[in-house]
Amino acid sequence: MARYTGSVCRLCRREGAKLFLKGERCYSPKCAFTHRITPPGQHGASRKKNSEYSLQLREKQKTKRIYGILEKQFKLYYEKADKMRGMTGENMLILIERRLDNVAYKLGLGASRAQARQIVSHGLLCVNGVTVNIPSFLVKAGDEISVKENKKDKAVFADIKAGRSVNLPKWLTFDNEKLKGAVVALPTGEDIDSAIADHLIVELYSR
Repeated sequence: MARYTGSVCRLCRREGAKLFLKGERCYSPKCAFTHRITPPGQHGASRKKNSEYSLQLREKQKTKRIYGILEKQFKLYYEKADKMRGMTGENMLILIERRLDNVAYKLGLGASRAQARQIVSHGLLCVNGVTVNIPSFLVKAGDEISVKENKKDKAVFADIKAGRSVNLPKWLTFDNEKLKGAVVALPTGEDIDSAIADHLIVELYSR
């Protein structure tokens, strides 16, 4: 799947669920999904019941779209998780949650994962004092994530410094004034707030 450049609201409609791809707009009455929930296309409203394979595929596509990951990289996470102890699906989602772009989003440094990914790609963040511009960089417990000193005055961080509150997961901490956060522990399955049926993805890749 190439990088999607169309309307992200169509993706929510296609998956039949809010994927929260447009930040605050997704929580407002302006959200397109609240007005039109049928799948896009001429026959979207009259599609037949999904097969087992279709359900598995849709769950995989939905997860990829939530996190903004392409197929090749997504499958690599699955293969790595499959070699780890524990439940493969849960391990896969935990690996994805540890991505630097996702952590930046969870810290409130970006209004959406797409914006957080752009912040990372543009080299605005440091991990343990070293600039990291790779969105897929996996953080570990004890890592410190901060905005570079010469980038703290950028407009994108203004409302954060002003005290905008963020509902932080328990495995992260953040100092609004210093624009600095930390990974206090690795995330667990309970920390994944997206409604993802990971067993369907495992079943798909196990075919």
